[in-house]
Parts: sequence; C-alpha cells; structure tokens
Amino acid sequence: MKKSLLYISILLITACSQTNKKMTVSGTIEGLQKGTLYLQHVEEASYITLDSLVINNSTSFKLGCNLGEAEILFLSLSEDVNAERISFFGSIGETKINTSIKRFKFDAQIEGGAQQELLESYYEDMTRFKDQKLEFIKDKINAQKDLNLELAEEIQSKIDNVLRRSYLYSINFAINNKHSEVSPYLAVAEIYDANVKYLETINSVLPKNIANSKYGIILEDYIKKIKSE
Repeated sequence: MKKSLLYISILLITACSQTNKKMTVSGTIEGLQKGTLYLQHVEEASYITLDSLVINNSTSFKLGCNLGEAEILFLSLSEDVNAERISFFGSIGETKINTSIKRFKFDAQIEGGAQQELLESYYEDMTRFKDQKLEFIKDKINAQKDLNLELAEEIQSKIDNVLRRSYLYSINFAINNKHSEVSPYLAVAEIYDANVKYLETINSVLPKNIANSKYGIILEDYIKKIKSE
C-alpha cells in the first residue's frame, strides 16, 4: 500500500458485516511456534482487526470474515501500525497463504480469487519497469562518480521515460480490466498521483457494479477532491 494507504484509508468504510457472506484465509507459517495472527483491513486511517487467532505449537492457521465485497486485507503477527503485513485481495470464498516467520511478507505464496490473480499479474508485469529503473539509477550514479554530468542527464531522461511508460501501462491495465475491482484499486493505490484526466478516464469506463464498489466510490470521491483543490 505504501504511502497511498493514506489516500485510501481516508475514504475507506467498513467492509465486514454479520449479514454478508463468509470469506476465509488459511495456510501455514513455517517456523511459527507461538503468537497471535491478525486478519485486518483499513478503516479511517487505521488497521482494524476483523479476526484473530492465538497460535501455540502449530504452523497452520485459519481466519475468517463476513466480507461484503472484494477488498484489500492484511495478515499480521502484531496490531502495531508499523508491523510487517501480508496484503492480499480478499474475496468471497477461500484464500490460501503459505509463508515463513523469518521472511513473513516476502515468502508469502498466495492462492486467492480472481481479483488476487489479476493483481499479481499486474505486479509481475511491473517488475520489468522497476528493474529497468534500478539499472538506469546505477548507471547514473556511476556517471556522477565519473563527473560525467552530460551522461548523467541523459540517463535521467531514460529514468523519466521508464516512469512515464510504467504509468501508461498501469492506466491501460486498469482500463482493460474495468470489470474487476482491481481497476479502481490500482487507480487509487498505484497511480493516484497521475494527471487527473487519466484517473477520470479510468473512472468513466467502469461498469456500474464496479463504479459502485468500494474502490470505485473511493476513486470518484478522490477525483472530486483533486478537482475541488
């Protein structure tokens, strides 16, 4: 979620209600002997615990929530705001997460619903942009060390170009997947600082059910907020 968490959490409303259908998340945490596992979401700038489980001498777990619609959920071993968290797109049905206590977030293998699969495909595609950017940054640092300012400026232009292409890719991905809750989520979580006209384009193509979903409402309210300022 990174710093975009603030933008989402300002407008995020409660997702779980006792009248809605059940979702579960289960799996294993290698190396875990004792502790408490929390299932959370974000509400009004805070992590809110939806379910918890005290674990003793067991690596397996199962948590649940009465989820009204698909949204980003979190697994954590602490309720502290700075705790390490595994994020995933929760949806009605079962999500499986296997990880380790040593690398809780980074070892996470997630098997979820259609929204989670789509989100993972997006992040996999974005990896190539991140790798290109890192390579160019290394080249720029070396050029600066050699006091080759002209080359450093040329490399910076390449970095800027990679950034532009990553934004355009994200915008097109959101538009092409307009029938999924992932589309407005990406708009407010990954490209919230893009030109508002691009956010408006994404918002304009959303079908009614997605526009009325949690992140669809957040996106529309966010666009109004930007335009009013």
